[in-house]
Amino acid sequence: MFAQAFFILIALVAVSLPIAAVLLIVALTMSFAHSPMPLHLAGSSIFWEVSTEFTLTTIPLFVLLGEILLRAGVAERMYAAVAVWLNRLPGGLLHANIAASTLFSATSGSSVATAATIGTVALPEVSKRNYNERLFLGSLAAGGTLGILIPPSIHLILYGMITQSSIPQLYSAAMIPGLLLALIFGGIIIVCCLLRPSMGGDAIRTTWKERFSSLPSILPIVGLFLTVVGSIYAGWATPTEAASLGLVFALVLAACYRRLSVAMLHAAFLGTMRTTAMIMLIVMVSYFLNFVLAFLGIPQALTRFIGDMGLTPTMTMVLIVAFFVVLGCFLESLSMLVTMTPLVAPIVIGLGFDPVWFGVVMILLLEVALITPPVGINLYVVQAIRDRGEMADVMLGAAPFVVGMFILIGLLIAFPQIALWLPSIGQ
Repeated sequence: MFAQAFFILIALVAVSLPIAAVLLIVALTMSFAHSPMPLHLAGSSIFWEVSTEFTLTTIPLFVLLGEILLRAGVAERMYAAVAVWLNRLPGGLLHANIAASTLFSATSGSSVATAATIGTVALPEVSKRNYNERLFLGSLAAGGTLGILIPPSIHLILYGMITQSSIPQLYSAAMIPGLLLALIFGGIIIVCCLLRPSMGGDAIRTTWKERFSSLPSILPIVGLFLTVVGSIYAGWATPTEAASLGLVFALVLAACYRRLSVAMLHAAFLGTMRTTAMIMLIVMVSYFLNFVLAFLGIPQALTRFIGDMGLTPTMTMVLIVAFFVVLGCFLESLSMLVTMTPLVAPIVIGLGFDPVWFGVVMILLLEVALITPPVGINLYVVQAIRDRGEMADVMLGAAPFVVGMFILIGLLIAFPQIALWLPSIGQ
């Protein structure tokens, strides 16, 4: 039955139906075909229960936070500041792409928003400074993926809600891997630019005075991160309360930059409503799908099937990684998260792995899906901002960074304490 549900899912995605509609059709098809009970009657109860879940109130707050920052001019100032500090490294602005994405990820919680924001600011520099366009585009797509790993990540909130894991622990577990992935991306850029110096473009000429004068453009982002994530990790605020604090901080920041207006707030509210509606519809329908699959016994059958294969826990994890990489070629990250977590997490936890650790590994696998064709959404976001040339340029440019993600996944499997050290301190 799992194979049947999977093939129906892939077939409907292939004909470009909206993902929420796809999940609902799969759920209803499996229910009518295999259940003697009218499972569809439970849909209204499940939709109401999920939509009134208090934890999910953080989603519109974090989305609105990102929308306001997007329109407040924060990204332009931040990008200019990190560019003058990283100009001496081989690759120059390529490192600025990764660093700016890392900083913006610490406030937005969204990969698409990060890639779109930093890409809009950075792309005009490609032709001005003679950078290798493919690598430049790839750095923007890969840097954007950090938005779902570095706190405050909306995906980590959903994972925590599905698996009943502590969101503060998930946030602290993701910090070191998130920063380590940014450093791995930087290392890939250095290697590429040392092997082919022409990829690195023209260096920005600057002085130490200009560097220090640019610091005030970075401090607001750091302050916002400490307000949101610091208050959660310190136990001073719940994720919802921290999101509210961050939203107030962003509004004050927009006012200081003279970008706060009725028109700006109207645009931010509209963007928030669209994004929140999309996320919530997928989450509600996925819960109904998971209810149907659980009633039909598919998670238990999947667990028995993997157990009968006689694999070691590490080999099973490698198999799960391979499965997610293949699945990521057909599904976008949010739908993968909400549909596969209830199926895979019990298997992983049953093997003795920490659910918080697996949350970080799973988010990394979702990051891979964001920049692998044919459905890698960050590839399309960067190409849409570029608005010319071939899509293949973005795909090829992102390929070295996919390798970097696999390196980090391998390190996390070999050394789980990379993710678990910070949460262990807080216990």
